Amino acid sequence: MQEFLEFLTGEIEKLHQARTFKVEVALEGPQDHRVKVNGRDVVMLTSNNYLGLANDPRVRQAAIRAIEEWGVGMGSVRFICGTQVLHKQLEATLSGFYETDDTILYSSCWSANEACLTTLTGSEDAIVSDELNHASIIDGVRLAKARRYVYKHNDLPDLEAKLKQARSEGARFILSVTDGVFSMEGELAPLPEIIGACERHGAVLIVDDSHATGLLGSRGRGTAEELGVWGKVPVHTGTLGKAMGSAMGGYVTGPKAVIETLRQRSRPYLFSNSLAPAVAGAAMEAFRIVMQDPSRTQTVQANARYFRDRMGSAGFRIPHGMHPIVPVIVGDTALAMAMGKDLLERGVYVSGFGYPVVPQGHARLRAQISAAHTREDLDRAVSAFVAVAQKHGVLEG
Repeated sequence: MQEFLEFLTGEIEKLHQARTFKVEVALEGPQDHRVKVNGRDVVMLTSNNYLGLANDPRVRQAAIRAIEEWGVGMGSVRFICGTQVLHKQLEATLSGFYETDDTILYSSCWSANEACLTTLTGSEDAIVSDELNHASIIDGVRLAKARRYVYKHNDLPDLEAKLKQARSEGARFILSVTDGVFSMEGELAPLPEIIGACERHGAVLIVDDSHATGLLGSRGRGTAEELGVWGKVPVHTGTLGKAMGSAMGGYVTGPKAVIETLRQRSRPYLFSNSLAPAVAGAAMEAFRIVMQDPSRTQTVQANARYFRDRMGSAGFRIPHGMHPIVPVIVGDTALAMAMGKDLLERGVYVSGFGYPVVPQGHARLRAQISAAHTREDLDRAVSAFVAVAQKHGVLEG
């Protein structure tokens, strides 16, 4: 045991020496466009709270009402005694939002992705996956018994080649899976072309739209709506832990046969506790807000355009796009971490990411814009970025 602990201690020390050791910053209050850290109000620029609903009074009250009516927790999995009317209502709400047959809830989108890929395929089947898909998809593919084919990121000729290869090597069924929005880039998958390729090769498409639900498209329906192919993605996975209340929980929505198969056979569903009533109640209110009033969706899109324009004009290297994820590329991992620390000192909370989360030489600060941000918040953030970048020689000043 001692030798094992010494090895782990040495590995942790290497992270310290490389200045890549991650430090958790404790918020001293609720998640919002501004948060309290070490007694100071800072602009929150690193949260998935895209619609500003995490601290919305209506969502908070919905969670409280759910506790008062339904209790704190279920103490069971769904198929034993862990299903309340509340859970069925949320699933129906999600099916209405996506205009699908049915929906199944999970404890996280990680579990939803794992469940989809491992339950819906067997050893006779194939999974074709984008190389930059989320870690939950990557691990789900690894756990599945199906044959694996990984195509170069958003590379349509390579996708076509992998689909052809899977079919020629005798796959019974082919599942093709992609993020709708890639979380480190804020980059949209080319869904119209992917859908076309899947149709040509008889593949079933699964899209994880965790970073798009509620904030892309005219009604907040996500990547497919944004790109004009709404209704053509057969299976969506998603999360309740980002734009939609930012609590926790995930789901799969799609054809009835898919959802019933997952409900009967998926291990993350059969062996995990049900979502807490407060989470289900809050999420249902968040979806109600988005469906009845698209203004938050419009606001987050406008805020993203404003911040991207300001940062580009200031001279920062930002990949082209329109998503509220705005990567500020600085290159070196230690530099990204150091800049993140200095930005926090200047009242802007933004996280640095480097290898292996992103490729070597592409370390970045990932800014995430919310509908709750004011223009004052965003201007303050840009000014802090400029000052810190000049300090570290990223911008000339």
